Amino acid sequence: MSGGGAAAASSGKKKARIEIIPLIDVIFFLLATFVLFTLSLNKIQSVPVNLPVATPSSAKSDEEPLIIQVSDVGTVYWNRELIGVAEIAPRLFQYKQSTQNPRVLVSGDDRAKFGLTIQVLDEIRKAGISQVSVETAYRGAGK
Repeated sequence: MSGGGAAAASSGKKKARIEIIPLIDVIFFLLATFVLFTLSLNKIQSVPVNLPVATPSSAKSDEEPLIIQVSDVGTVYWNRELIGVAEIAPRLFQYKQSTQNPRVLVSGDDRAKFGLTIQVLDEIRKAGISQVSVETAYRGAGK
C-alpha cells in the first residue's frame, strides 16, 4: 500500500492548490487602501441653488399660443403659414402689441437645425415675450 503513494509522488506531477494566506493578505491590503482613500477625501463643498418649481397656471386663457415651427430644411412656419426668417422679428413685435398675454410655443421638426431654433428663441427674447414653451412631441412641419 505504501508503494502506491510513493510511486505517485515520484512521477513529478504536483497537485495544484490554492494558497489562502496570500489571498487573505491581498484582500486586507485592498480593504486598507480603500479605507485610507475614503478617509483622505475632503468634504465636497457645493453652491446652494434655488431651483424653479413648476406650478399650474391659475388663470385659464381661452387664447391659444402662437406656434412657431422650424423645419429640417430651414423654413419657419407661423401658425402653419410659411414665412421667411427675416419676418419673425416684426411679426413677434406686432403679436406682442396686439395680444394682452402673449404666449409662444416653439416646435421643431425632428431633423431641424439647432441653430435656426436658437435664432427663433433669441428673436422671441428680443421681442420681450416671457411665456415661451418648447414642444417636445413630434409634429410634422407645417401641421
